[in-house]
Amino acid sequence: MTDRRGAAADTCHGPYGAGSGAAGCGDPARFEVARYQRPPLHVCPVHLGPSLLLADGVLWPPVISLIGGAGSDGG
Repeated sequence: MTDRRGAAADTCHGPYGAGSGAAGCGDPARFEVARYQRPPLHVCPVHLGPSLLLADGVLWPPVISLIGGAGSDGG
């Protein structure tokens, strides 16, 4: 498990990850992609697919967690 405190306010770091020199797209991150010996990558829905193909250290099969939602509490 990973620490998801503040994950809803996190912005997208995809598709390459924050360490690639790219600033990311700025959209809210909705998914966390687990990576080998690297911090997890937080991405928006648009960059989820490209991050699985292009980001360094992505596990295969991929391990993807939902970290942000539409605000539905199911009630």
